[in-house]
Amino acid sequence: MSERTPPPGRDHYAHFSPVQTRWMDNDVYGHVNNVVYYAYFDTIINAWLVAEGGLDVHGGEVIGLCVESGCKYVRPAAYPDALEAGLTVTKLGRSSVRYEIGIFGADGEPSAFGHFVHVFVDRASRRPADIPARLRGALERLQHRA
Repeated sequence: MSERTPPPGRDHYAHFSPVQTRWMDNDVYGHVNNVVYYAYFDTIINAWLVAEGGLDVHGGEVIGLCVESGCKYVRPAAYPDALEAGLTVTKLGRSSVRYEIGIFGADGEPSAFGHFVHVFVDRASRRPADIPARLRGALERLQHRA
């Protein structure tokens, strides 16, 4: 028998961003489809990297590739729910970073939580590259402080 991991509270996250569900997010069962949560994760992470870390997704020498992700679902959300995504960094290496993300309803209760791992690589060679200083600074600001 497996134990269910309790969802982290809002105090676990360093940054929050609104997430507006869309009509197309709902599946035939009337709730946000599981794969959509991964899009929410990807969106909050990359919005932070671009706005705060200066990541140039179109022409920068370094890009982040997702090498691992996971999600646990707590309760359903559905369009037209207004959600909020919490973001924190729990591990920061030379070329990799592990994020944790929580999706919360308007009532502050968790809907889902998970993780996402980026490895930063040279755009041309696709070989691991050091995280650039400005990007690293932005990631350090997200680090979880227990």
